[in-house]
Amino acid sequence: MVNAYPFFAYSGNAGDISLDYALFRPNAGVLDAGNGLKYYSLLDAQLDAVFAAVSRLGEGYNGVRVVVSETGWPSKGDANEAGASAANAAAYNGNLARRVLSGNAGTPRRPDADIDVYLFALFNENQKPGPTSERNYGVFYPNQQKVYDVEFVLGGGGASQGNGGLGWQENGGGASSTSTNPPSGVKVTTGEAWCVANAMAGEHRLQAALDYACGPGGADCKAIQPGAACFEPNTMVAHASYAFNDYYQRKGRSIGTCDFAGAAYVVNQAPKMGKCDLPSTV
Repeated sequence: MVNAYPFFAYSGNAGDISLDYALFRPNAGVLDAGNGLKYYSLLDAQLDAVFAAVSRLGEGYNGVRVVVSETGWPSKGDANEAGASAANAAAYNGNLARRVLSGNAGTPRRPDADIDVYLFALFNENQKPGPTSERNYGVFYPNQQKVYDVEFVLGGGGASQGNGGLGWQENGGGASSTSTNPPSGVKVTTGEAWCVANAMAGEHRLQAALDYACGPGGADCKAIQPGAACFEPNTMVAHASYAFNDYYQRKGRSIGTCDFAGAAYVVNQAPKMGKCDLPSTV
């Protein structure tokens, strides 16, 4: 059982660690010179450090199951606690939950690991001593009011034909629907939100989802064609993020339209792909 807190690593080294890397947002990744693996999240790097240490005990320990017994992000902190904010806490907890629920709980060192994760905490511990962050890890205040909005659900459902084997399903019907309005009763994300690619899904799944979004899904992908405004950076993650976001906005940002079987997730702070800003409306 491991208590893993990317917040502490980021807060103490904010000048060297990307906030996107700490919050599971799209980022350029970090190459580990020791094992040759590329990491797109700080939590993965922390967990693989544990796996590497365990493996040093001998081959018989390589199969030891690891549980993340605590992880979280504070919604408030002292002046010297970089990154402590409600928006960052919502991003960390929400993106982590979506990743685990999508089945992508493995790490670069152990891609098939099935890791259970326990978030810290349900309530703010308002009488706890120490820095301000220690009293502000909760999703709720002690009076049961929400500290911030975060979705602990994964959109999508049944399988759809012709999408490379991905199992997403749009709200209210099949994957060929092009309606821009969510069906009656379908929950819609409020406030600013964008849909971005999950680099940890792998290029095969991203390509299948990208082909669907730009094809039957009806996303406008002209801007990511060669020579167009958002072609650079010419990476799968950047192009898929643009297409997924266009699709998501056209679908009215209804829950389940930014999933693609774990190949995408919602963020609440504006992502930037090189010089290309992803629109929050279409």
